[in-house]
Amino acid sequence: MSRTLRAMMLVLTVASCGSSGTSTAPRNLDNACTIVKERPEYLRAFRATERRWGVPAHVLMATIYQESKFKSNARPPFRYAAGVVPVGRQSSALGYSQALDATWREYQVDTGKRSARRTRIADAADFMGWYMNITRKRNNVPLSDARNQYLAYHEGHTGFSRGSYNRKAWLVRVAGTVASRAELYRGQLANCRIRRG
Repeated sequence: MSRTLRAMMLVLTVASCGSSGTSTAPRNLDNACTIVKERPEYLRAFRATERRWGVPAHVLMATIYQESKFKSNARPPFRYAAGVVPVGRQSSALGYSQALDATWREYQVDTGKRSARRTRIADAADFMGWYMNITRKRNNVPLSDARNQYLAYHEGHTGFSRGSYNRKAWLVRVAGTVASRAELYRGQLANCRIRRG
């Protein structure tokens, strides 16, 4: 086997290992009670964000579900040249919140949380609370409006204000799904037995 072929195989093997994130998500992502009972640190993070930023836990959870399926090191897939050679990821998104590098740096500077990490649930939830509050201020979207908060989260504040999502039927459908999941989680959290902490 030639050196070049071995090198390409090694690159492809390494690329495939990290392409979708390997952290384990909670077992049952359709049940908010199960999620927070299995991962109590999630509940602490959501409650802290709710206290600091006013974003309801069910809105955070539905957005995290859509962005990362609760995988701490989730990343977008690789792009490939000629369908074979990896040439980088589709974006710099990382972690629970799938925050982009530049937006994450802006959050760190604005909040003074320079050691915050996208792969930590408490930091990711706080980031989302910060971002959704900017959406509320700039675009008048209530913090409880999971659909429009998600559209602004995906499109950015300027894109949302311009209505860029209206040209993306798939995104409007996804935002509707986020809103439905938020309602599902809201009902479940209201009825599950979890310790107040």
